[in-house]
Amino acid sequence: MEVRSPSVLITGCGKGGIGHALALEFKAKGYTVITTLLPHESSTHLIECGILTFSADVTKDEDIEGLCKEVTKTTHGQLDVLVNNAGICYTMTAIDTDVREVKKMFDVNVFGPMRMVHHFHRLLVAARGKIVNIGSVGGIVPYMYGASYNATKAALHHWGNTLRVEMKPLGVNVVNIISGEVNTNILKRDQGRTLPAGSLYQPLETEFSRHVDRSPNTTSPSEYAAAVVREIGKRQPRAWFWTGATTSFVRWGDMFLPRTFWDWLFTRWFNLDKLRGRG
Repeated sequence: MEVRSPSVLITGCGKGGIGHALALEFKAKGYTVITTLLPHESSTHLIECGILTFSADVTKDEDIEGLCKEVTKTTHGQLDVLVNNAGICYTMTAIDTDVREVKKMFDVNVFGPMRMVHHFHRLLVAARGKIVNIGSVGGIVPYMYGASYNATKAALHHWGNTLRVEMKPLGVNVVNIISGEVNTNILKRDQGRTLPAGSLYQPLETEFSRHVDRSPNTTSPSEYAAAVVREIGKRQPRAWFWTGATTSFVRWGDMFLPRTFWDWLFTRWFNLDKLRGRG
């Protein structure tokens, strides 16, 4: 009798990102790896490693319906792991937010995973599989200039919490990955972004520009992926798995320190005293 190799579907696997690193790590562990890319993205970095790729946009039902049919054939109706990784970032002060940009971000970061689970849940139940949501420390603490992005990740975390309860009797585990700073290309979309004219944050214009073009002290994608795949490979992975630079500090700070500790810390880190007296 032929032994079925475990299968994993990972969304958002552009070159150099978390999805790319996860695909390579799962492949090394013997999984049949299926990935998605946007239509304009090259798939060479995946195909040359023997990884299946499909063009699919998580914001479009027709794309995901078509993807589900292909994955059903490839996996014979059983999907062991679904990794909801596709995401975009929009950096801006809360008061200067362009809501149109936020709607795009919610459609990818929150409604995308919802759409994926809606279409793939039967394959996951058949395999008694796992749903993995790639979250962020931004969904835990009020990290500056990330109010909208943080909101998408907080929504994803809490949706995942309820999904975990609902899927448990069906034999499916749900894991929230609380990611720290990982050195990927997600920040490239923000490069060159500036504050709008007339913003009350103009005294921090230089600091804001440095922030959006930053190269933070981060965990490498390969190191991050190894930790995630190791955890997901366990029979009973943790409901929330924290990994990546800064996660230990954020986790314990959020548990034991007053909520306003973050106000004090980020005021110092981001030089917010320069704004006093404005408005």
